[in-house]
Amino acid sequence: MKIINLGLQDYVQTWDAMKSFTQLRDTDTEDELWIVEHPSVFTQGISGKAEHLLQSSDIPVVDTDRGGQITYHGPGQLIVYCLIDLKRLGVGVKKMVSLIETSIMDLLKIHGIDSHLKDGAPGVYVDGAKIAALGLKVKNSRTYHGLSLNVDMELSAFAQINPCGYQGLKVTQLCDLTDNTNLDNIASELTQILSNHVARH
Repeated sequence: MKIINLGLQDYVQTWDAMKSFTQLRDTDTEDELWIVEHPSVFTQGISGKAEHLLQSSDIPVVDTDRGGQITYHGPGQLIVYCLIDLKRLGVGVKKMVSLIETSIMDLLKIHGIDSHLKDGAPGVYVDGAKIAALGLKVKNSRTYHGLSLNVDMELSAFAQINPCGYQGLKVTQLCDLTDNTNLDNIASELTQILSNHVARH
């Protein structure tokens, strides 16, 4: 699996690049994980409801084609886009979601953080507060979009939304739970764990 660190990138341009990669890939195309940060943006999933945006601001809202409700991306949040051929891997989307969640939990465990899942609410939580969100799009058995992990960011923008459609959902981040929050290091650790899980699923 190829791991590519793209740095800070515009959301819509990256989304277009993911769609293009997915459309053009063939049965031999290597799977890729894209590491990225985005400037401040709210993204709304295909089943997203407008009422989950509680107040408007100068932060743009983008209607996207992933699953899930509204979420926030901003600098200091690690995003890993998962461009994976599920058919070749021999797994369904539920299993892929489980591999992603398990990888995030394994990363947190390395940093001494106990985390948990919530029934019917994809993502990873620490003491009930959401630290990681995920949403995938599957086209022709190939995924794009992926996960976001709050590392060291401005969390106040989450107050403008019901995060992932949950009213009053608390959010947290790595820098409030551990000292080791270098984004590049965390990105390297997480993508390695995820690629290992995918390789040996």
